[in-house]
Amino acid sequence: MSAAKTPAEVVKSARAGMDKAMENTRKEFASIRTGKATTQLLDLVKVEAYGNPMPLNQVASVAAPEPRLLTVTPWDKGLTKAIEKAITEAGLGLNPAAQGGIIRVPIPALNEERRKDLVKVVHKLAEEGRVAVRHHRQDAMGQLKKLEHVSEDEKKHAEKDIQKATDDHIKHIEDMIKAKEAEIMEV
Repeated sequence: MSAAKTPAEVVKSARAGMDKAMENTRKEFASIRTGKATTQLLDLVKVEAYGNPMPLNQVASVAAPEPRLLTVTPWDKGLTKAIEKAITEAGLGLNPAAQGGIIRVPIPALNEERRKDLVKVVHKLAEEGRVAVRHHRQDAMGQLKKLEHVSEDEKKHAEKDIQKATDDHIKHIEDMIKAKEAEIMEV
């Protein structure tokens, strides 16, 4: 059992967890393509390398030399096929092609249907972010209830702070959804 916390520490810890959940959602949003090449597009791709799934950026360098093209340069040429397979299976709608030690990943123009699919993905990722924020709130509320030698007023005040932090983080995620949706639907 950890040492007894103060209500302020519980609130601080909950905020930190909520910040982390929101930052994770932002990173996942960055990996969703909008029709222009960005190296973050491949951030969530995991490559089966040396018997373990590894983030692509740990086995290769990714560059965006042109607005509609990414290039992936494996550090170990033996991983070229595994990297190609990982990009293809990542569900990003990309078709990589190896050419002389470099994997070229053309970024196709988004059609209306693909844009709508990406918006659905954004909403799914956002919901995961909201759930994570609410989970931190629930944890913190549970910790507050268990605190001993703390007045009810202090607990109520801390609960209000936690709820406000939750509301603020969820609103921020909503704003991120609107911005990403506009970016995806922009032709």
